[in-house]
Amino acid sequence: MQNSCIFAKNFEAMVDFIGAHDCTIDSKGRVIVPAPLKRQLLPFADKKFIVKRSASSPCLELYVMEEWDKLRTKLSKLNPFVKKNNDFKRALFAGIKEVELDSTGRILLAKDLLAYSGISKDVTMAAVGNIIEIWNKSLYEGTIATTGISFEALAEDVMGGIDFSQD
Repeated sequence: MQNSCIFAKNFEAMVDFIGAHDCTIDSKGRVIVPAPLKRQLLPFADKKFIVKRSASSPCLELYVMEEWDKLRTKLSKLNPFVKKNNDFKRALFAGIKEVELDSTGRILLAKDLLAYSGISKDVTMAAVGNIIEIWNKSLYEGTIATTGISFEALAEDVMGGIDFSQD
């Protein structure tokens, strides 16, 4: 019994989603999580999730509660007497919603979040490490197609200085 708890703790600490999948949203704002992502979310399905606006893209971000708590803990260390820290936290926390998977594997997205992201029907749910981005499908495709820099140059810029020999 004790080993399974250790495994569960270690598993939760290593959230790393993969894949990008298309789906649709219904008139009530419910999105059926695509089966491959739903399988990845199942270990967390009995818990709540956080959906928030992205700070860098016109999309939403879905966090497993444990991952959100890690980020929130880091944010709590920002000095509250520095105005830009408070401005940043206020903007980041604006519109955050707690959601859960319903019995059919859907999540309900709030109207204000849908308006922010431009989501109305066709949706792409894209895994980005420990979060799942929720995009208006055409905006996602446009973002992937036009990053303004070649993927080769971007990869070299971001990954070029990493020493992989230590792994």
